[in-house]
Amino acid sequence: MLSRVADSLYWMSRYMERTDGILRMLKINYASSQDDMQEFSWKPVLRIFTYLEEEPSSALARQTRAVLQYMVTDRENPNSVLNIVTRARENARSVQDHITKELWQCLNDFYHTIRDEHLARGLHLDDPVSILDILIRQGLLYYGITDVTMARGEGYAFINIGKFLERGVQSADILDIKFSDLRYDLTSTDTTYWKYLLLSISGYELYLKTYRSGFDARNVVEQIVLNEDFPRSVIYSINQLQRYFERLKSDRNREAWRKIDFMIGGIRSRVKYSTVESILHQGLHAYLNGVKEELYGVGNALNQHYFAYL
Repeated sequence: MLSRVADSLYWMSRYMERTDGILRMLKINYASSQDDMQEFSWKPVLRIFTYLEEEPSSALARQTRAVLQYMVTDRENPNSVLNIVTRARENARSVQDHITKELWQCLNDFYHTIRDEHLARGLHLDDPVSILDILIRQGLLYYGITDVTMARGEGYAFINIGKFLERGVQSADILDIKFSDLRYDLTSTDTTYWKYLLLSISGYELYLKTYRSGFDARNVVEQIVLNEDFPRSVIYSINQLQRYFERLKSDRNREAWRKIDFMIGGIRSRVKYSTVESILHQGLHAYLNGVKEELYGVGNALNQHYFAYL
């Protein structure tokens, strides 16, 4: 497969995973903002998903409708859903011969949906949740069509490598926001916060089935970092990243493959053989930053050895 094609499939997938994460986070945080309109702040979401400096972020943090418009339809925000979906579509368009017709149509429909002026007006005037649900369903349609229609070749491997690399970084980021304040007390029972955090990554129901003792920060850390059955956990993402990277093994690029496989294996071992106690002993913020840096390192190595970036 040409490096240009692999690059486009990889980034198409990363952009779509990022889109899904942003939309889910916006939906759940909007619900949270309605429960506690006086104390709620959008600053954690803005820190994860935008490039805003502290001052403009603080100014925007309590303006719910303004945040939604900025995050979803603002053309000036490089990380808005509109711009991310546009970039995903551009990557898909450049490799139409390597994706199915159904997948191209799905991305094209998503692109035209997010550009619809009625959607932007609805986000401003109507119930934002109904608008966000429309966009989330478009993303789910993309995942389903990719899974059902794409051949299980190198292209499918690069799509999943992009997807799970992005997801691993995202899950670590979302969890880290709470703990970036090193003074945070892990023994406190912050029930409302943990509930909405888990809802934002579709982990609430699994948490309730797994842990019967109520919300506890240590259990949340265990589920999001170490639970191999949770599809948005850090370890699950790394396991899938390794699984799909193994499919790229060939004699043509043996040394590069070994180098990146060693990097992924190192991250996997580090996380797999961690415990909540060992993570907290190191410091969760430092631990998550280390995992993210190693995942970014895998991304950089892919750029260098598979996508022909200098």
